[in-house]
Amino acid sequence: MNTGIDAIAYDIAKIHLPIKTLAEARHIDPDKLEKGLGLIKMTLPDTHQDTVVFAANTLTRLIADNKLNPADIARIYVGTESAIDNSKPIGSFLVTLIEQLHGNDSFLHCDVVDFTFACIGAVDALHNCIDFVRLNPGKKAIVIASDIAKYDLESTGEYTQGAGAVAMLVTENPRIIAFDNNWAVSTKGVFDFFKPYRTLAKKEITNIEANEPWFDNLEAEIEIHKDQPVFDGQYSNICYTDRTREAYFSFKKLTDTKGSLYNNWASIIMHLPYAFQGRRMFSEIYALDAEAPLLTGNETSEDYITKVKEIGKSEEYKKFVTDKLQPAEAASSLIGNLYTGSIFMGFLSALAEYERKGIDVTGKTFGFLAYGSGSKSKVFQGVIQPEWKDAAAQSNLFKTLERSTAIDFETYNKLHKKEQEYSVLAPVNEWILDKIETELPNLTGARYYRWVE
Repeated sequence: MNTGIDAIAYDIAKIHLPIKTLAEARHIDPDKLEKGLGLIKMTLPDTHQDTVVFAANTLTRLIADNKLNPADIARIYVGTESAIDNSKPIGSFLVTLIEQLHGNDSFLHCDVVDFTFACIGAVDALHNCIDFVRLNPGKKAIVIASDIAKYDLESTGEYTQGAGAVAMLVTENPRIIAFDNNWAVSTKGVFDFFKPYRTLAKKEITNIEANEPWFDNLEAEIEIHKDQPVFDGQYSNICYTDRTREAYFSFKKLTDTKGSLYNNWASIIMHLPYAFQGRRMFSEIYALDAEAPLLTGNETSEDYITKVKEIGKSEEYKKFVTDKLQPAEAASSLIGNLYTGSIFMGFLSALAEYERKGIDVTGKTFGFLAYGSGSKSKVFQGVIQPEWKDAAAQSNLFKTLERSTAIDFETYNKLHKKEQEYSVLAPVNEWILDKIETELPNLTGARYYRWVE
């Protein structure tokens, strides 16, 4: 029995800051970001949007486009690192919202949960749901990746921001891609990128030495939530490369592959914090797993790094990038980082590119190299199914991204600092964050959403 992705839907933030605008404001050479990193646009959430909104929009579309019966959906598993509550999962919000459209208790028997492991959380959700469907033929599961990538102003991650969600229907005999049962993993606990609990001494705010109550806070320390991470970009790149390389060669051993593994893949889909991250990180694997290895392993550390850089600039590797990596980069350039949704948007981007160029990949094997900081990589593969063209054409991915509305730098600053009072674009046919409870003690912080026609 084949198991995999039967349908895909997405919801991307409808406003963006042109990367050139950001570069000029930050006194950065635009070519460094556009040509060096492959960045063109940076999508941003509007005032009425959060991770629940993006997830609900994409789930609504997935159900409507595929005429799904809620009773047939056994589980909705969400991958995110942008949760809006430390206890209540996004999944529990989703069933409540979708029941407004499909009837009370229509998702009463649907299992929901969130998966959090930085950018690989939705891959973990997919892995789990594939196993579930394989063990329960006939059941349907939905995986949603929903995130908002937000970085501090003027930080080195600022230009990689993005926002949106991707939803996938997982079934037996899927129409888009069927995955085999080989999954390789590499895991190490590191601090390359994380979002810690942060605290501030209350007296630093009140200027009072005694620990007096302050806005119902009785503790001497005030906890601070920030969407922005603590990260070390250079170290994170090293962790990304190491985990991916380890998982890649583990997968090669697991599948008893002779010769170069990547030559078996028509396309390679990687986690893309920025569009060209994959091509920069994969050059080492390309050299190590070539039919005639380009690295001996006897090089000094300095020579090894130099050779990897040289290989990455070679004409042979550039052609490899164009053939196997570039199709997945196209959407990332126009969106930015989707965290957990990045690898799946890369997959949809590749399908849309192949369909647009008239390249038939039916029956071809795609390789997936996922990564999440903290850190973990998973490598897996799947075979493209005959109906992939219909899914790619119906997605209207690049036409949709072309309709994104550019904002100016002042508006971007207001949105980032949460000083923008009204939506930049009036919401139409979408979910919105309606209000956050501030008065009722037993519901303080509760978030309420509604559908806007």
